[in-house]
Amino acid sequence: MRVRRPKGSRKTRAVRIPKAALVLLGCLPGLTAVVALMLCASGVERTAAGADPVAARPAAAHSATRPHIVPRSVWAAGDSGRTRPPPRYDDKVVAVFIHHTDSPNAYDCAEVPRIIRYLAAGMTDARDWDDIGYNFLVDRCGNIYEGRAGGIDRPVTGAHTQGFNHRTTGIAALGTFTTGVPVPKVMTDAIAHLAAWKLGLADIDPRATVRLVSSNGHSRYAAGTAAALPALAGHKDGYRTTCPGAALSAHLPEIRDLAARLQGRT
Repeated sequence: MRVRRPKGSRKTRAVRIPKAALVLLGCLPGLTAVVALMLCASGVERTAAGADPVAARPAAAHSATRPHIVPRSVWAAGDSGRTRPPPRYDDKVVAVFIHHTDSPNAYDCAEVPRIIRYLAAGMTDARDWDDIGYNFLVDRCGNIYEGRAGGIDRPVTGAHTQGFNHRTTGIAALGTFTTGVPVPKVMTDAIAHLAAWKLGLADIDPRATVRLVSSNGHSRYAAGTAAALPALAGHKDGYRTTCPGAALSAHLPEIRDLAARLQGRT
């Protein structure tokens, strides 16, 4: 499939929503359902293929155990026949961006594979993308799912934060976490554990500030700008959006602290 780079503006192309997605989101008003399938998509950016995988790196001084991650084969049933470019890789992951999917919160966790499949369809079928943009998704029960293809242990270049997809991982909390919405502790704990492990592979302190170079002028920074951003950041730190929502954003400091402790830092 030929991958086309989105313009990155707030105006987006009309989306043809799959019937199955309409059933899933039927409890939402029409406009909200469309927004849910957009997945904060005005602030994500597709990536090109072609880079070769990099060699494995030695263990970092401050590392965390890898949490249990449900492989994408669990939710991507029937996806094996899709033609997509090979994954693209960076040399390492030095930052994590936290998102929310802007989708319903009252779901049964047993239905999450089906929900992720519908969300992925909003990017691959309706928007003609090559794959889901997020590297990982976390549900309200604390389950972690592999998102974008390329390898759980690899520094896969995602398509989640426009301008800052390189050397980062995108973790999406499944739901909508605007002001006043409760954020399950098992969800934030899982995000912290995942972030601790991914950042620990490069010995990055989750509480640190890192230097990232913007690749797209539609981010908060002009293309080519070296920006100082949190190693564990919210989507809104790199792009003009409210994602991951005020409620989840308020938990980012404690997520950073827990991730640092899981790496054995004081």
